[in-house]
Amino acid sequence: MNNWLPLNPRLQKLRAKLLKDPYYRLQSGAEIEIAAVLGIRIDANQATVDDWLRLPGLSIHQARSLVELSRSGVKFYCIEDIAAALSMPLPRLEPLKPLLNFSYYDDESLTNSTHLVNPNTATVEKLAQVPFIDLSLAQAVVQNRLSAGPYRNLVDFQRRLELSGDAIAQLMHYLRF
Repeated sequence: MNNWLPLNPRLQKLRAKLLKDPYYRLQSGAEIEIAAVLGIRIDANQATVDDWLRLPGLSIHQARSLVELSRSGVKFYCIEDIAAALSMPLPRLEPLKPLLNFSYYDDESLTNSTHLVNPNTATVEKLAQVPFIDLSLAQAVVQNRLSAGPYRNLVDFQRRLELSGDAIAQLMHYLRF
């Protein structure tokens, strides 16, 4: 793998960019092919808005729609499901197929992911139910949110609450922003 495309500096630069930037937005079919060779995949049933936005031709509104549908229980089984959900012609989405995985989850594993708590909307009581969050931290989360605005992401959450790396490593499995 280290030595593929060794003679084309432009492709080597793209390869490095794809490996370093998890939010790089792919621009073409050629970039999709390289990303697929590198093993980049998007699980259609667990994808975030940022994941969907990596794909060329999808708007932020479409990405949000797909995430909302997925969170509300809609399961995507194939590229045709994505096309139908977006009211797009299938041939327009076919080039994305090498990057999409359509994994299936049993109801038990899905219920584990629905216990994720959004610290931007949760009450003190709801936050205190999260493992590793005691009442004083739950109160600090809400107070900080009210005074400084919503948390942008996990890093912002950690910085603003001055939490250790170990604490975030435990909490990140229970929070969704």
